[in-house]
Amino acid sequence: MKIRSLALAPVLVLAMVLPALAEKIPLSEISRYLNGLKTAQAEFTQVNNDGSISTGTVFIHRPNRVRFEYKGDNTLVLASAGQVAVFDGKSRGGPQQYPLAKTPLSLILAPDINLGRARMVTAHAERKNTTVVTAQDPQHPEYGNIQMVFTASPTQLRQWVVTDESGQRTTVILGDMRTGVSFPPSKFAIPNEIARRQ
Repeated sequence: MKIRSLALAPVLVLAMVLPALAEKIPLSEISRYLNGLKTAQAEFTQVNNDGSISTGTVFIHRPNRVRFEYKGDNTLVLASAGQVAVFDGKSRGGPQQYPLAKTPLSLILAPDINLGRARMVTAHAERKNTTVVTAQDPQHPEYGNIQMVFTASPTQLRQWVVTDESGQRTTVILGDMRTGVSFPPSKFAIPNEIARRQ
């Protein structure tokens, strides 16, 4: 009897551990986490659609503001005041600009995130001890989608993959994220950046 119970012990331990590891984070908890994420800074690695890799630092100031600074050149992606501006590090011209609302990234920068909205989340699964959520704008699915990867205990955003309206995929893998960081408003001002580069 003793031998049998000892042999079963590892099986019982696994039975207790595995369900906890495999549980996906509820959408309500992910919404709460994203809404509570006001400011953050992290190093990132970006895998572009053509397989090339870039690195840099991302600064997030919700709602609706983000700044991607790329290492090794003067390239900058800046979202503010409802616009996204892409500054080419090799060009002296002005940035390419387009509405933030037309990019899937706007879904995690929105003032009030509710992943429980009808037709917003198209996939919600557990994968390799992470929770993967794919979301789109319910009114405009043609704008593409964002796939977000979270770890639990505590909930943390680790990665996202943006698929744009033309099907191009960009993966951003985040390093350790510092939250509650203070940024000057000028860090997200597109006109300031345009003036600085002239």
